[in-house]
Amino acid sequence: MLKHDLAAIALMLGIVAGCTETVRIKESRGRPTQYEDPGSPGRVRGVGLESQDVVSMTDAMARDILANPKVVGVGKAPARVVIDAEYLKNESSSVNNKNILTERLRTDLNRAADGRLVFLARHHAEMVEQESDLEKQEVVTPGTKGPTQQPRGWDYRLGGKIMSLDSTNRATGEKAKYHLIIFELIERGTGIIVWSQKYEILKSAIDDVVYQ
Repeated sequence: MLKHDLAAIALMLGIVAGCTETVRIKESRGRPTQYEDPGSPGRVRGVGLESQDVVSMTDAMARDILANPKVVGVGKAPARVVIDAEYLKNESSSVNNKNILTERLRTDLNRAADGRLVFLARHHAEMVEQESDLEKQEVVTPGTKGPTQQPRGWDYRLGGKIMSLDSTNRATGEKAKYHLIIFELIERGTGIIVWSQKYEILKSAIDDVVYQ
């Protein structure tokens, strides 16, 4: 009987020791969180669009738009612009969050334009309409600027495409991806492209990064 008890205790100790070792192994695989510069290549890199590409692209686009006299003319009323992802098409082979491009571009432009452009929040149209309806029903009072006015129409709206070409070396497993991103500002009524710019990236790697 004693032998059975000793065997059971030894087995339990072995299981506990094994569990402890497993926990140690799992803990050893992690590393402390590190803050990284979003404008520089990070520790996890692949051939897809990454933070440094988004930062470089939107910074360059914002500067180019503000330098365009057709869009930001001296001595004329500020143009009303819609910058959103509604007409930005992703035709690439990658999963890309289009909003991260347009949201950063609009935010940078709105800050740097300093009143030379007016940005319409079409992505918040439902919020504006709901408040307008409440005012008409006299559920809420008009704002400090008086009764609700007609929503403003846009002069220019963003359009564009995200495209890519992919290649793989079957012998080495190395992958290459060429990205071409086109941004355009379309004039209301005429459909004229008043501004356009492209951003090109070519990356290669033995890629095992998953983009989500």
